[in-house]
Amino acid sequence: MSTQLLIYETAVPVSAARHREHSVESSGYGFSRHVNAVPLMAVEFAAAAGEYAIVFTGNEEVVMPAVILGMRGQENAYLDGEGGWSAKYIPAFIRRYPFVFSSSNDGQTFTLCIDESFAGLNREGRGRALFGEDGKPTEYVQNVLKFVQEYQAQFQRTRAFCEKLRKLELLEPMQASVSLDSGEHLSLTGFQAVQRNKLKALSGESLAELAKSDELELMYLHLQSMNNFNRVKERLVSAKGEEAAPESPGEEAEEPSEEVADTDA
Repeated sequence: MSTQLLIYETAVPVSAARHREHSVESSGYGFSRHVNAVPLMAVEFAAAAGEYAIVFTGNEEVVMPAVILGMRGQENAYLDGEGGWSAKYIPAFIRRYPFVFSSSNDGQTFTLCIDESFAGLNREGRGRALFGEDGKPTEYVQNVLKFVQEYQAQFQRTRAFCEKLRKLELLEPMQASVSLDSGEHLSLTGFQAVQRNKLKALSGESLAELAKSDELELMYLHLQSMNNFNRVKERLVSAKGEEAAPESPGEEAEEPSEEVADTDA
């Protein structure tokens, strides 16, 4: 599976010296047009499972959850022609853009960065200012910082969950295939999923521990979400004009909330 995750082109530390006159204007989600999957935090599973297929990507040593956005390598089926997001829940990975944390080599220090290639970054005062006249970060930047800090915390919790899946040997490689009415056949590989038979074979003690930590619920949300590969097919068909009933656009999140998983988004 081609996971085209590098939407950040020129991420640099946010600083008054460099960005004092800059503002950020919301310009939709066109930056994700060529992304077919993005990372998902465990805390987002409940909000995302109704609209996306949740899978796991990585290797034998490290795996992380991701949501499938398209069946082709450079196509986001959840994006409309005007750059709007056509689903109710928008993954936090998308919502935090153009901001991101960069970490020191020892992983102890994190710096807030912004992608200077973002089309909404400007010096004309459009949107939200990054710094006030006093040279201090605005409330907007403070809220962004809280959001990215929470994202980083959830990343660590999600990584621990995935490490448990790996140690329990519950994941196996899978592939998904869809056939469009036009006759085009699409196949997506390179991802993993929890195997129900392996999950059922766990000891009662292991299952009890997973249930107590809510990780068992996460696994079943993931398994249920796999049915949403059909939703991806419907979006692809609708985009080609082969069906007359496109998905209704969801609410648009113009700025990050303070929580990574905003179930009202």
